[in-house]
Amino acid sequence: MKTYKNLFNKIISLENLFSAWDTFKSDKRNKVDVQRFEFCLEENIFKLRRELQNKTYEHGQYTGFYIRDPKQRHIHKATVRDRILHHAIFSVANPIFEQTFIQNSFSCRVGFGSHKGIRVLEQMTRKVSGNGTKPCFILKCDVKKFFDAVDHKILISILKKRIRDTDTIWLLEKVIRSFLSSCSNLFARKGLPIGNLTSQLFANIYMNESDQFIKHDLKVKYYCRYTDDFTIVSDSRDYLSGLIPKISSFLRQRLQLEIHPKKISINKFQRGIDFLGYIVFPHYRILRAKTRQRIFKKLNKKIAEYKSGVITNETLEQSLQSYLGVLSHADSYKLSQKLKNQFWFWLNE
Repeated sequence: MKTYKNLFNKIISLENLFSAWDTFKSDKRNKVDVQRFEFCLEENIFKLRRELQNKTYEHGQYTGFYIRDPKQRHIHKATVRDRILHHAIFSVANPIFEQTFIQNSFSCRVGFGSHKGIRVLEQMTRKVSGNGTKPCFILKCDVKKFFDAVDHKILISILKKRIRDTDTIWLLEKVIRSFLSSCSNLFARKGLPIGNLTSQLFANIYMNESDQFIKHDLKVKYYCRYTDDFTIVSDSRDYLSGLIPKISSFLRQRLQLEIHPKKISINKFQRGIDFLGYIVFPHYRILRAKTRQRIFKKLNKKIAEYKSGVITNETLEQSLQSYLGVLSHADSYKLSQKLKNQFWFWLNE
């Protein structure tokens, strides 16, 4: 296994920090806290670098708020300077771990994503089912409270296997230990904040342990994962049932994670696979009902914001095209037409 040293100076270099700022600010220029940071940009970046060099850096507090997407999620927003540092860390650390990830891990990776995940899952089901002519079953699982349950000590030990740089590990520990979830106790610090760019990377690094076990130890051929949601395709229900205790045991013993007992299912392909906002059938794909409802609700809200002057016509049009883009990945011509009709109706009522 290849290991890496002397990463710290790359992370905290002025070139990397200013590049991280450019990436971070690209879609946030209108935010008050971002404008405040930019007002004294060079002073703030130089100060951050001095603190990192002198090892006096301390991660700031988080601002918590809730969103529904579609289920309620507790988001934790770091300060601007900390988020810039997250981008700086990500730009150096991500290439190191990206090469270790399996091909069918689709979450938060450039060139992957949910739409590619759906396409790959369809390819798997076509192969196993012989284009719908043979038995095909899908095991679907979800890790219980994944982001809250990530164990800091285990995560750091995984990072240390590839990063042999004490200064970089010090910095990564600062970021990881800046947050504690309700799953923490006297014996274990746990949790990654939903909202940090680094959390996306750490989540993939953590679950890559499970990916490697499933692909190489259990030798599962048709497997794909998106964050903590994974599926396995097979022509045997019994084979899939036999995998559940093996995967559960590994997650519990190696990663201190549990599969959600109410989110384990083995279904026939003909009944459809509910995955990443779509439902895949042998010969077509539709949008999940809740996703469809959420699109109409969000578009109605955007129109209300436009009418009240909160957003521009350009922003409203971009929202419509974005939602139509989501629909374009399913067999949903009639639904797209309905969305357009509703758009003009709401806009002109």
